[in-house]
Amino acid sequence: MTCAVAASTVEREDFQVESAPGISIFVREIRAKAPGTAASPLLLVHGGGPGGIGSFDLPVPGYSFAESLATAGAGRTVYIMDVRGWGRSTRPAELQQPADANPPAVAVDAAATDIAAVVDAIRMRTHTSRVALFGWASGGHWSAFYAARHPDKVSHLVLLNTIYGVDAPWPFGEVFADPKFPVRFRASGAYALADASRLLARWDTSIPTPDKTEWRDPAVAEAYVNETIASDPTSGSREPRSVRIPTAYRREAFEMAHGRRYWDAADLRAAVLVIRSELDFWSRPADSAALERELTGAARKRFVTLVGATHYVFDDRPARGRRRLIEEIVSFMDGTDVPSGDR
Repeated sequence: MTCAVAASTVEREDFQVESAPGISIFVREIRAKAPGTAASPLLLVHGGGPGGIGSFDLPVPGYSFAESLATAGAGRTVYIMDVRGWGRSTRPAELQQPADANPPAVAVDAAATDIAAVVDAIRMRTHTSRVALFGWASGGHWSAFYAARHPDKVSHLVLLNTIYGVDAPWPFGEVFADPKFPVRFRASGAYALADASRLLARWDTSIPTPDKTEWRDPAVAEAYVNETIASDPTSGSREPRSVRIPTAYRREAFEMAHGRRYWDAADLRAAVLVIRSELDFWSRPADSAALERELTGAARKRFVTLVGATHYVFDDRPARGRRRLIEEIVSFMDGTDVPSGDR
């Protein structure tokens, strides 16, 4: 199915991939009309908040992150997916029941199974042996988990604001902790509800100025909220309208912040680019430091801090880190890294 929303320089196509019995994964392909020369297609994996389209392909001129990547540098075919429970992919049975009827839904192994199905579909579709992965926040956790187990299928791994298994202070530690046992994740249902105010709250507080428009185009914020909420077919049944968000990623992040390792950096064989926004509220400098020590088997590695950038840097204004983020990803994948003096 060809997507109705299209820009003059790219073409979009939506399709579904079966991940497991009864689980259908939504994928969008974005390709430049003028063919690129890049060897590896690139798959974008969202984090634990909005789904793929709400994160990476907003219908605001100049603000589709996927489109920017597809047309920059050597050019490449870019894919966006929704992990089960998000966006246009299947919602597991736990999300059809009251939230407190089940434990946190969509753990890393389920997310990695979905990534595996999409990677294999892309490899067949593009006739390439390996795919590049970009993972934002929990999407980086899921992508690294997959890449550590399938090194032969991943050419590049880009981790943006991704937490790693390091016992270090974490802003959400007290929020997610059991009050009686602070090192234990508090009881949580299968999913949480997020309305417009909750979707924007952390973004707003991380922008260090009262006027949020200095960092973010108001049209981007509106599109981000509208796309995320509209992606949940039950959103209109609640007032205010809200989206269901699976919560297992929270439990896993809490455990990683206390040192649990779901995957080991030493097992990664791809070329790895680790990017952290200076104003990020999810990842920590300790995560980047540990990754730098432990990425001993990576084909190539690079570490970048985006000064003055937020957790949502790819949807912020170009001068607030978005331009630099795209330059870093494209140059790393094209093998023309930005010199350190240009940071």
